Amino acid sequence: MVLGRPPFPPTMPAMPNADDMQWITRLRGRFVVFDGPDGSGKTTQFRRLANAADAAGVAVTEVREPGGTIIGEQIRHVLLAPEHDMMDMRCEMLLYMASRAQLIAEKIRPAMQRGDLVLADRFISSTLAYQGTAGGLPIADIEHVADVAVGDTQPDLVVVFDVDGKTASGRLNPLLDRIEQRAADYHALVRKGYLDQATEHPDRYRVVDARPDADTVFDALCVALSGFFG
Repeated sequence: MVLGRPPFPPTMPAMPNADDMQWITRLRGRFVVFDGPDGSGKTTQFRRLANAADAAGVAVTEVREPGGTIIGEQIRHVLLAPEHDMMDMRCEMLLYMASRAQLIAEKIRPAMQRGDLVLADRFISSTLAYQGTAGGLPIADIEHVADVAVGDTQPDLVVVFDVDGKTASGRLNPLLDRIEQRAADYHALVRKGYLDQATEHPDRYRVVDARPDADTVFDALCVALSGFFG
């Protein structure tokens, strides 16, 4: 992504019927992560849920990774700039964690203390998939660094938007960042990493099929969230 681009699309999708969204008030004080492969459409669904929560009177703090703070946005530029293709995978993982540590301290913990719904576009689940399963770093090493970076501030739920490689590639911006430019077999492993996490941790992960149109995906997301937080 290009540095300076607004973190989320400015489009305002149609709001769902209020009578069908009463469950959304139970998201106050929760920390929910939207994650998945590049091109999964998770950012569109992020925007839709944030709008729905706002309409229901639920205060929302929106954050993205890497970035979300002044320090984090500078780290984001280093991480995603195509000219940094010589970056070692372990260095890459540590930079993501550094950005995350600042985000936790500056934005996420204070928001949770206020009782906001915290919506995060990516979190540790991304590092486990991209630098772990696909990048070859031991999962245990990533988890140890994550313990230092975020402590006990963990998401209540990680929603994985699952999509096949062909569909995902058709949704990507032609101006690919350094990670998006990696080969198809790398991104196939990323997808596997997410699904492996969801299988291993069914108590805090939900998988949403992100291949259909945005309305269908949002309906499935609402079913998953209302069931989890019911």
